[in-house]
Amino acid sequence: MDFAFDAATGELHARLSAFMDEYVYPAEPVLAAELADPARDPWATPAIVRELQQRARERDLWNLFHRLPNLGYAPLAELTGRSIQLAPAATNCAAPDTGNMELLEQFGDEEQRKQWLEPLLAGEIRSAFAMTEPEVASSDASNIETRIERVGEEYLVNGRKWYITGAMNPACAVFIVMGKTDPDGDPRRQQSMILVPRDTPGVTVRRGMTVFGYDDRDHGGHAEVLFEDVRVPAGNLIGEPGSGFAIAQARLGPGRIHHCMRAIGMAERALELMCRRAGERVAFGRPLAAQGVVQDWIAESRVRIEQARLLVLKTAWLMDTVGNKGAHTEIQAIKIVVPQTVEWILDKAVQAHGAAGVSQDTPLAQLWAGNRTLRLADGPDEVHRRSLARRELRKYQG
Repeated sequence: MDFAFDAATGELHARLSAFMDEYVYPAEPVLAAELADPARDPWATPAIVRELQQRARERDLWNLFHRLPNLGYAPLAELTGRSIQLAPAATNCAAPDTGNMELLEQFGDEEQRKQWLEPLLAGEIRSAFAMTEPEVASSDASNIETRIERVGEEYLVNGRKWYITGAMNPACAVFIVMGKTDPDGDPRRQQSMILVPRDTPGVTVRRGMTVFGYDDRDHGGHAEVLFEDVRVPAGNLIGEPGSGFAIAQARLGPGRIHHCMRAIGMAERALELMCRRAGERVAFGRPLAAQGVVQDWIAESRVRIEQARLLVLKTAWLMDTVGNKGAHTEIQAIKIVVPQTVEWILDKAVQAHGAAGVSQDTPLAQLWAGNRTLRLADGPDEVHRRSLARRELRKYQG
């Protein structure tokens, strides 16, 4: 395994790093002020994001996830994770659109790609992935209750979803909805996925859900959405009936690694803030940086970041060389270890900042809240641990 940058990655990494320094980090207080403005549409894409998107296009820093293999994209995603509210959206590499674009490219037909993938790649629209439901344990996709029923040349969609990321944004033009087309079939062949335009009659975006009190308006929020007798053409079905479970697994694998790549960047930002704070703040006559316990936090943070990054890079390398299925164990491993590692580092950074660490005056509290959700998103820790343990046990069973 060689994790050195190839020429394309090295060149993009240098340009993206300069873009972050020159435009993205200075835009963070601008975003905060814009989100606090009561006169603006609270869910619309902030103007500063649109401005950064234009600058990113001019510098050919657009759709980076789509241009590189996983191993090449990993260090770029890490950089964008350092300013998670701005950089992914500025480069058109933000969830859930990245996963939806990959899904459409891999499983969509020509008409679906033309209608939805092309404008997503151009940044003209946003999208949402509607899988999670409030009434069932959605970590087990066989529980999904939303119905997708064939009626002549249409499908009728009925169900209730929540924590649907980006759905509050008025630019969100389409939902990829997971539901059951065959409730009595094989558990892994019951589900299908279908494209539902947002303006279809019967679609109601009811409310934005908070995450530890944050509404994540910069990301378009996380919505509760009702689908009540929603009729869409039969051609909106993605793939074959019953292929939804397999498509979900294909989508969520790369999505998990993208989350973990960005989370490493969040950890680096937290460590940087902790070190700067430790050098500036004096307690009991000594800088925090001279306190043994703080030094221990800093050293342990660096060790944990390097360990997590190496596992993420190995996973990216495997996905590129043997495919997502061949990297299944490592994808689950990073999904378990990276959010917990980053949570530990963020916690220590918050502690080093004292009251400021839990306030709106640093990004740490919101970073903690966002990262903590990763232990639930795309499958909770316990599900991945269970699956990983079973895979290990099979090696020693006759």
